[in-house]
This record gives sequence, C-alpha cells and structure tokens, in this order.
Amino acid sequence: MSDPRLEVRKTLKLVVNGAFVRSESGRSFEVVGANGAFLANVAQGSRKDLRDAVVAARAAQVKWWSMSAYNRGQVLYRLAEMTEARRDELTSHVVAGEGASEGEASAGVARAIDRMVWYAGWSDKIAQVYGSANPVAGPFFNFSVPAPSGVVGVVAHPTSSFEALVDQVLAPLTSGNAVVVLASETRPTPAVLLGELTTTSDVPAGVVNVLTGFRDELAPVLCAQEDVDGVDLSGADHESFVALGELCADSIKRVVRTGFASDADSLRRLRAFIEVKTTWHTVGQ
Repeated sequence: MSDPRLEVRKTLKLVVNGAFVRSESGRSFEVVGANGAFLANVAQGSRKDLRDAVVAARAAQVKWWSMSAYNRGQVLYRLAEMTEARRDELTSHVVAGEGASEGEASAGVARAIDRMVWYAGWSDKIAQVYGSANPVAGPFFNFSVPAPSGVVGVVAHPTSSFEALVDQVLAPLTSGNAVVVLASETRPTPAVLLGELTTTSDVPAGVVNVLTGFRDELAPVLCAQEDVDGVDLSGADHESFVALGELCADSIKRVVRTGFASDADSLRRLRAFIEVKTTWHTVGQ
C-alpha cells in the first residue's frame, strides 16, 4: 500500500551571516539527483545576495581572526563532531546527488570528517610552520608573522564532492579567513548542509556563507568583487579558469586552483591564503 501522505518538498535556502535566507529575487530552481529524480528546490542566489555575503564575511573575519588559534581549532573540532552526528544524512545526499554507491559515499564522508579534525589540529601550528624569527645585523628583533588574506571566495567542484568541498572551505578557515562559497550548480546539497553545520558549531555568523545558483551568473561577480581578497577556483574548468582568473587580476586577488586534496595539497592550501608580515622591534637595554 502506498504512503497516503503528501510529499513535503524542502527548499534549501542560502546561508548568509549565520541565517537561512531566501534569495532577494525570490527565485529558486529544481535540482535532480544522479538518477534524474527530483532532489530539492534550491534558492537561486543573485548578485545582491553575493554582495550581502561578502559584506557579512568581511565583518565576521575580524572576529574570527581575533580568536586565539587554539580556540579556532576547538570550533573546527566541534564542526567535525556535528558533521559526524549527521554522517548518515550526508552520505544519503552524496549517494543521491552524485550516484555513488553507499559504500563509496560513506567512505568519502568519513574521510571528509577526518580532514576536519586534521585542519582543527593545524590551527595553532600555522604560526610555527610559516612564521619565523629572522637573524638581522643590528640591535633589532625581526619576526615573520603569518596572517590571513581576509575574505576568500570558493568555487566548488561541479560534482560537489563533499570531501573536496571540505578541503576548499576548511583550509582558509583554519588560517583565519572568512569564506563565501558558490555551491555546485547541479549538486549543491552537500555545500548547503555544510553551511547548516557551521551555524550549529560555534562558527561566528558570517564566517561561512553558502550561495546556490547559476555559476555563470555568480562566479564572475565574485571574482570581480573588490572586497574579496582571494578565490579558490578549483571547481572551474580550464576555459572558465582563464576567464575568471583575468577578472581576479583586475583587483589583484590571490588565485588558487588544485585538484582533489591529498596531504600535500592541504599544506599548499593552508599556505595559499596566508600573508606573511614582517615586524621589527628594537632590542631593549
């Protein structure tokens, strides 16, 4: 006997400044799974939504960076705990969206959670690895101190592998940046779920913002936005990367493009959105 209940279709909203909001345009679109069946209604973000997300990220980044590195690590570990609690749900979304087998999806989500713990552990070690006390000829101390770039845009992989997305988002977060994520146009649900998880994991509002919508409409605006300091274009194909990279160059953004993560890739990702500042101080008598 068929279930007599009416199907309740969820509309996934944008995650901006710690809140779940509809697009200011009121638009939405349907997303289908790998088998062609309806998966979800998704908010279609606009240029204004993107500007709102960048403004929120800029305001939140100062608070995130002002926390101690140890405290940021605790928050990221909490994110791993919350993700572990919703592991089955994430696995089902990866299965439905990407057509992966249950075993493959479960293993990928498990690796992503392990990566969150890995990044949490790095939060208070970045200064030791990428900073230094430099020898100088004179009565001075000279220090190289790593600091975040600021606001980082993330163009997610089109397949929206949750595992790959975690590397794209957690690497800049670990070094003190705030992020604005453009989710996969066809497989956006893992990105939205990651955004939802950050709102319940002590991550300050605005540090992680997730936009869904059409990449051709939003990615050029993100790259041309002058209040964005860097962009991870790992989710762009070669043709798009060239065009988007040129837009980034107009405002002298740092641009990163890597493949799916490995341990070595992650170290490069951690370094990607760090600025090294040099500080001089006289030696006291």
